[in-house]
Amino acid sequence: MNPRSSFPDDAVEMTRTLVSIPSVNPELSADGAGEGDVARRCRSWLEGWGFRVEWIEPELGRPSLVARLGEGRPRTILNGHLDTVGVEGMSHDPFDPRIEDGLLFGRGSCDMKGGVAAILSVARSVARRRARDPESLPGELLVVLTADEEQASLGLRALLDRGLEADRAVVTEPTSLAICPANRGFVWVHVEVEGVAAHGSRPEVGRDAIRGAGRILAELDGVEAALAPAHSHPLLTSPSIHAGTIRGGTSPSVYPHRCSLVLEARTLPGMEPAAVMAAVEAAVARVREKEPDLTVRLREGLSRPPCELPGDHSVVADLSRAMEAVGVEPRLDGMSAWVESAWFTAAGIPAVCFGPGSIEHAHSAREFVPVDEILQCARVLERWVLEEGA
Repeated sequence: MNPRSSFPDDAVEMTRTLVSIPSVNPELSADGAGEGDVARRCRSWLEGWGFRVEWIEPELGRPSLVARLGEGRPRTILNGHLDTVGVEGMSHDPFDPRIEDGLLFGRGSCDMKGGVAAILSVARSVARRRARDPESLPGELLVVLTADEEQASLGLRALLDRGLEADRAVVTEPTSLAICPANRGFVWVHVEVEGVAAHGSRPEVGRDAIRGAGRILAELDGVEAALAPAHSHPLLTSPSIHAGTIRGGTSPSVYPHRCSLVLEARTLPGMEPAAVMAAVEAAVARVREKEPDLTVRLREGLSRPPCELPGDHSVVADLSRAMEAVGVEPRLDGMSAWVESAWFTAAGIPAVCFGPGSIEHAHSAREFVPVDEILQCARVLERWVLEEGA
């Protein structure tokens, strides 16, 4: 029997199956397949194991799944997203999930189909145990698999708007099997610099918008320095800011009349977007002191909130005990990226990240996940669901 056509024997084969099904986010790549095919495969497995599965599709072709087993409290969520980033620049076949030297390669293997497979492996095991012993599962297990995490969180936001509730959650983003109770957020700052278009030979007429933008960019070190003293975190260190995009100019022989920047600040728990905007505004004011005629407009763009649970929160403590019980040394770390655990926690569902693979290898040209971490993750989560915090 082909293990990719029915019920794979373990979490590793599940990972291979999921990686082999393209699910590139169509908002990130014009030919992205979206989550439909991989969601259908997951639904087939979950229904076959006895879960009650809801298919939620707030936009055509962008489904999420909520699969339930058991009833009562605690209500425990295991969550992962089904979409991936694009495949441009990859150094190996993105959908050929080969294994070499204990590493499983392929787009989404690390972010985060290895983590989703660990969840599914736990779901199958828990369902089999419950079939033998209905009392083995305390409360209700919810497997929540979402669309569009890589872009706008369309899937999870729709589920929370529909009233999704639970008592605790683990999001299996790649953390190298560290418990991550805190994550950074981000804020985009749109900067428009206006100049005056003129022939390149007429400096007395033209005003270079790109040069003006460059002066603002030169102030970013100062912006970072201004944010750091007021905001720090033991797991996430200091906030940061960088220039994400720059666009301007029409010809080498023309003074550019406009230059657009998008700056991205990575924020820490306790930081509001207003603090970032104030620091950028102060930088623009310093530039204007030297160039009073500079015309600059700032606009706050997309943002996502930072988040943290206290290190002594019951979700952290229970997951740490589960790790110890299966022989994995517990450790805490900060999640440098923004992750959907922040949406759960903001909605009153305390959540942490814990999953196989390193964020360093997510979205990369050689994306991979260590096979042993997939299996260890599944063992820990099964213990957490069945034994800890009941």
